[in-house]
Amino acid sequence: MRTVITGKNYTPSDKLKETIEKKFAKLDKYFSDEITANVMTIKEKGGYKVEATINTKGTIFRAENKSGDPYDCVDRCIEKLSNQMSRFKTKLQKKYKGQKDFGFEALPEDDEAPGEINVVRSKKFQLEPMGVEEAIMQMEMLNHDFFVFLNMETDSVNVVYKRKDGNYGVLETTY
Repeated sequence: MRTVITGKNYTPSDKLKETIEKKFAKLDKYFSDEITANVMTIKEKGGYKVEATINTKGTIFRAENKSGDPYDCVDRCIEKLSNQMSRFKTKLQKKYKGQKDFGFEALPEDDEAPGEINVVRSKKFQLEPMGVEEAIMQMEMLNHDFFVFLNMETDSVNVVYKRKDGNYGVLETTY
């Protein structure tokens, strides 16, 4: 697995980069060399934030952590990623059975492994063509965290969502 390290609002030190590469090397046994881990270190008021994303063919593993110490953030991100993979070990093995890009057999078993996933509610609704601003307004009027709509500018299904920082995001679909 390759590790790509970037910094936002500052340049991470060589020591931090070495530590990140060393820690992420522990996950190498689960992925082939073709998989990339993107790690972003962000300097914020009062501390640091580390965001880690491993984008595989069909599955995304993501973890983030905030702390006053960037090294602590890295440790906690590795822990979160390992826990995600352990919790879903059985499902991941079924999905990627026979693929050489993944080696999830080596993952330890997790006591909190999810059982069968139960969908408790299903809902159908008519997609209405609208712009992003109107979709955000609809989302806010419904007091929801996200809203699915047909973007009249792109003629594709989009999702607007409210971010933790109070701003909005748009997910655009492609085929």
